[in-house]
Amino acid sequence: MCKIISATLAVTLVAGASLLPVPARTENGQIAAGVVGGLIGGALLGGALAARPAPPPPVYYAPAPVYVEEPVCRLVRERYWDGYGWQFRRVQVCD
Repeated sequence: MCKIISATLAVTLVAGASLLPVPARTENGQIAAGVVGGLIGGALLGGALAARPAPPPPVYYAPAPVYVEEPVCRLVRERYWDGYGWQFRRVQVCD
């Protein structure tokens, strides 16, 4: 843990020294060079990011309808003798 804290402190001190403000000067077209450099850098970065084509949109396909011809069936009430008396039951009859 101590090594992490000391490494973070060292990076902060090194980066902090490079981020100190310096007085601005307007000699020999330095502002124009900065503006032009920024525009060129922005154009290069924007062109690199825009050069990637967008991924194609997802495509979904619905499954084809399946038609199954089943035989026509119906329930028929059937009377039968069970040995003690007449009973009724429903029987499925398919054509």
